[in-house]
Amino acid sequence: MLALTLAMLLWSSAFISLKYLLDYFHPTQIVFIRMLIASGCFLLFGKKLLRFRYEAGDWRWLLVMGIAEPCLYFLFETSALQYTTAGQAGVITATLPLLASVAAFLILKERIGKPQIVGFIIAILGCSGLSMAAQNGEQASNPLLGNMLEFLAMLCGAVYSISIRKLSTRYSALVLTSFQAFVGAIFFGPLALQHDMPANIPLFQWGNFIYLATIVTIGAYWLYNWAISRVPVSLGTAYINLIPVFTLLLAFWLLNERLNFWQCLACAVVFVGVLISQLPEKEVITAEEQASVNG
Repeated sequence: MLALTLAMLLWSSAFISLKYLLDYFHPTQIVFIRMLIASGCFLLFGKKLLRFRYEAGDWRWLLVMGIAEPCLYFLFETSALQYTTAGQAGVITATLPLLASVAAFLILKERIGKPQIVGFIIAILGCSGLSMAAQNGEQASNPLLGNMLEFLAMLCGAVYSISIRKLSTRYSALVLTSFQAFVGAIFFGPLALQHDMPANIPLFQWGNFIYLATIVTIGAYWLYNWAISRVPVSLGTAYINLIPVFTLLLAFWLLNERLNFWQCLACAVVFVGVLISQLPEKEVITAEEQASVNG
């Protein structure tokens, strides 16, 4: 639980670092440099990266995981922060546990309860309200587009969670996290090279890259992948609900971001939907079952 909480705090801080980096770099450049630094760090682990038990067909899940996250996830999320605030993007992440439940229902045929369905609908309405109530400004040039891109990133995150669930029994957190870094570097390399590197990059921005590549990409993903292999996935994904809280606080403190009244109300609707989705479903006892119990 401590590992999950710390991972959520680190992921929340990534929104702040990305906001700073977008003042100088194209989104694909940010992800490529981040993944490249992380890949170099993982190479230091040497032969430990080869300690896994491959089974026939695993390549499909590894491919799905790599495409979902980091490829599409980071592409959508980094692009989203060009148009919306870090705080609003953080609130959208509250939908990830609900989306993961829906994905588990569709892909793994896991049962989804009525509270999750109701909570999902309420949370989606809240996210829509958050986007509609947002006003264009210096920190959010097109919040509707940005929040939609962040929601697409959460869809990719849901697919990623399912992949991790299938692979974590045979692959360590270190192997899966390093695989993501290598795939990300290969995928974003050609995209990043299409844009010119900015001149006179401040040292602070390079510090942001190192922080994202090591503390967030390696640290947070390792903590999450390690924890998700030791606790129920439903519990692990529930901790993602801490990201909006941490992100709003960090964005208020470091970026001076503010939400208007209607946005605050929409955030409350999102959180209500998330809370409802976590309620246990009441078991319905039929008349025949009740008769058999009585007698």
